Amino acid sequence: MSKPRIVVVGGGAGGLELATKLGRKLGRKGLAEVTLIDKNRTHLWKPLLHEVATGALDDGVDAVSYRAHAANHSFDFQLGTMADIDRVAKQLVLAPLLGEDGEEVLPERELAYDYLVLAVGSVSNDFGTKGVRDHCIFLDSPTQAHRFHRKMLDSFFRLHVQGEGSEPLRIAIVGAGATGVELSAELHNAAKQMAGYGVRHVSQKNLKVTLVEAGERILPALPPRISAAAHHELTQLGVDVRVKTMITEASDQGLHTKDDELIAADLQVWAAGIKGADFLKNIAGLETNRNNQLVVKPTLQATNDDVIYVIGDAASCPMTAGGFVPPRAQAAHQMASHAFHNIRAQMAGEALLDYSYKDHGSLVSLSKFSTVGSLMGNLTKGSMMVEGRIARLVYVSLYRMHQIALHGYLKTAFLALSDKISRVFRPKLKLH
Repeated sequence: MSKPRIVVVGGGAGGLELATKLGRKLGRKGLAEVTLIDKNRTHLWKPLLHEVATGALDDGVDAVSYRAHAANHSFDFQLGTMADIDRVAKQLVLAPLLGEDGEEVLPERELAYDYLVLAVGSVSNDFGTKGVRDHCIFLDSPTQAHRFHRKMLDSFFRLHVQGEGSEPLRIAIVGAGATGVELSAELHNAAKQMAGYGVRHVSQKNLKVTLVEAGERILPALPPRISAAAHHELTQLGVDVRVKTMITEASDQGLHTKDDELIAADLQVWAAGIKGADFLKNIAGLETNRNNQLVVKPTLQATNDDVIYVIGDAASCPMTAGGFVPPRAQAAHQMASHAFHNIRAQMAGEALLDYSYKDHGSLVSLSKFSTVGSLMGNLTKGSMMVEGRIARLVYVSLYRMHQIALHGYLKTAFLALSDKISRVFRPKLKLH
């Protein structure tokens, strides 16, 4: 009897954690063939992209090699992009793999599956706003984060050459969710650090960051008191926070508001929302919502195909209390564990369990300056606001939990120690 073939598409937080667990528990024992597919060669925890963008994090050091990780955890990794799904034949179609110069490295491929998990994440949603795709950077992938980093460094070095009296660097960020707020703070940290590396005439004084939010307040998904605390911290740093400001167009001059105001900017970032990738809209007849997310049953199975599971940002999953599971890293982590349980149960012919989202709170890091957030659920039997060092410790522990899921406790402890040591001699900011 052939082994069940489990294919996971997407190596983000949920996808890689699931493939790792399947490899350890099933692949290593010869109980299943597990394959992970991703278009990138390395994995980086998505909540860290704003640190890559500003140079606070060097992903060349911190990223996980899919190939090496797969070899260590008894699953196969294939580099590629999903193009289609043949649900009748139970085959996944991978698009031709192209090299840097556009030459075909691998032709179109087909990969058979018995169980398919779609963990393809999300992309930025510009809501059809004119000019955004041409003039704004989206921080939804390492490629985009690297692009912003290069442009930021070029702008800082330009200030260095122009000398005193130069115009300030103007950066406008649309969307005051966690990404926009954390990026605003990290930019001020980057400007502060540049002077320590001999880049003159760059400081927080000649950096003008504008954070734009269409809603009533920043961090709308968090309690008002946390939103207010973060707003105060950003204002103290010098960030120009604009709420109730609707952007109608982006141009080479900056952002145009509904009130006909121009927010002049040299660099523009769009972080105002997310959606499923466009290719999901009509793929294989699977049910989607208006944001291109795949609609799933409470078991995380597609509504019209019981051998296809969807986890993470790509899943539109209902909650028993109403609404849908939010697209957050903690949800992807929980979904990965739940999908693992249900796939094993389905293989054994046992009953599947419904997924129930557990909100453990939210934390927002304002770089080296502050951390604010709330802890919820079993940790506090309610909601408790935290800030300062305690909040920073909990914030860092979220990333450590992800590392534990990938590497185990011992290796994560060594990684944490290595990170502490390397900070002594590594630059505080990536300058290349």
